[in-house]
Amino acid sequence: MLSMKESFRAFDTKISSSTFGRAFRLDGSGHDKERKGAKFLTEIRAGLTTFFTMAYIIAVNASILSQSGGTCVCSNPTPQDPTCQFDVSYGECLIDIKRDLVTATAAIAGIGSIAFGVLTNLPVALAPGMGLNAYFTYQVVGVRGTGPVTYRLALTAVFIEGFIFVFLSLIGMRQWLVKIIPASVKVASGVGIGLFLTEIGMSSSGIGMISGSEDTPTDLAGCAAKYMVNGQCMSHRMTSPTMWIGIMCGGVLTAWLMSYRVKSAIIIGISVVSIMSWPRDTPFTYFPRTKEGDQMFDFFRKVVSFQPISHTLVAQDWDVYVGGSHFVLALFTFLYVDIVDATATLYSMARFSGVVDPESGDFPRSTLAYCCDAMTISIGSLFGCSPATAFIESGAGIAEGGRTGLTAMTTGFCFLVSVFFAPIFASIPPWATGCTLILVGCMMMRQVTAVNWAFIGDALPAFVTIAAMPLTYSVAYGLIAGLFTYTALNGLIYITTKISRGTVQPPDADSAEYWTYRLNGGHPPWFIRAAQGNLWARSRLDGEDDVRSVGAATEASERELVENEPLEKRGYS
Repeated sequence: MLSMKESFRAFDTKISSSTFGRAFRLDGSGHDKERKGAKFLTEIRAGLTTFFTMAYIIAVNASILSQSGGTCVCSNPTPQDPTCQFDVSYGECLIDIKRDLVTATAAIAGIGSIAFGVLTNLPVALAPGMGLNAYFTYQVVGVRGTGPVTYRLALTAVFIEGFIFVFLSLIGMRQWLVKIIPASVKVASGVGIGLFLTEIGMSSSGIGMISGSEDTPTDLAGCAAKYMVNGQCMSHRMTSPTMWIGIMCGGVLTAWLMSYRVKSAIIIGISVVSIMSWPRDTPFTYFPRTKEGDQMFDFFRKVVSFQPISHTLVAQDWDVYVGGSHFVLALFTFLYVDIVDATATLYSMARFSGVVDPESGDFPRSTLAYCCDAMTISIGSLFGCSPATAFIESGAGIAEGGRTGLTAMTTGFCFLVSVFFAPIFASIPPWATGCTLILVGCMMMRQVTAVNWAFIGDALPAFVTIAAMPLTYSVAYGLIAGLFTYTALNGLIYITTKISRGTVQPPDADSAEYWTYRLNGGHPPWFIRAAQGNLWARSRLDGEDDVRSVGAATEASERELVENEPLEKRGYS
């Protein structure tokens, strides 16, 4: 009689050898470009891991966006209460808006992730992005609609932004953006995202080990909520029971299981902490005896609940002239932040999963990936959500072994199921997933060895990128800081070299990376191929093996660093 392990292995082999396995290029499928190490059950487990890691977005996104007031109207403002904060009917409307957004968030994450997995065969999940939802609420719409643009008009900006993204993707602009980013800065983006995940895991969005401070950018935290004042621990640091439960059961336990290569280690850690946090009247309960805690627990006890979207569905306002310059500013702010953020995240996740081609700097089906990401943004706005994006928490599933679109599809399926089980999935506490993000950050740090530390013109921009992402709390701003540093420093070196006619050069200039704005190799955009009369040309990525393991991806990335190229060949001339 076969053991359970052998039964699972036989099942994996049967699935891999089927037409289904060949379609997703599972290991053993016989496909020319099969993904090494990709097994059906591993992909399912990886998808569950990604879902558990990013399930917090269901509750958090709804909570943030509902603070904008949504489509609720403050019909009876007073000088004492201009935003209807104490208006009963307005408060009831906000509750309905929040429940609508719980459904909308889960639905768009499910639809986007499944579509992305099917079309791109990449293990990356999509959902409304953190950061952009805060910008949408607090700076564009304003708390309870006090900002320069209404909620309905802001959704219109998001909808238009998505189609602009599609256009930029089809003409090859987003692919070109990835290819012109210097190799070390691209590698540093993955490392910076790892540190960013670590910061999220250590903050109040995770185990609560660090917080802000009046005197320093960050401070040691880990205290109970009653000792927090304006987001800062005033006393009893490192005594929070929830933090220690997260560290010991979500971190140490998971790492211990991972050291023995126990499959589902991350899921086990998240599940143990969540189950321990659900009973009430414990020091580490997720449902304290407060008004908010009572509401959360009442929602949790429903277990199965479906809230139809009644207030935020197709709520756009197309009279864009009302918003004027504020509408245009919001549109372009969404555009530039999202294009840099999503592009950097997609590239880093693709590279982490080992599918980036080291010579072209591109990954398979990149145009489809960018278009799918863009369409999810527009569809999400129809549901009432801020821009969706590729989630960096996808790294947790990749670390668990995810290599194909089955991982993203599993995550998406879980989100669709969570539409009906939202009370359960919205009740996963942040300290249950905090250490998971730290562990993923640790794994993503391995790429740092591929940075060209031999030349300051490459090393400093990479370091600035790595440091700025967690410190600015933004992938986009970190990448912008790195590119600015690269341009300023290497621009000065180039000017000095030209003025001196090559007599004044850095002593280690020969160790600099090769860089050019020209697109050498890869797959040109369709309109360029059409102009060349070669529209249906196959990409080199379509004809060669495009997959490496996570470890091999780190090694292969070193091929991106072209050694012994003189400074004059950096592409400036």
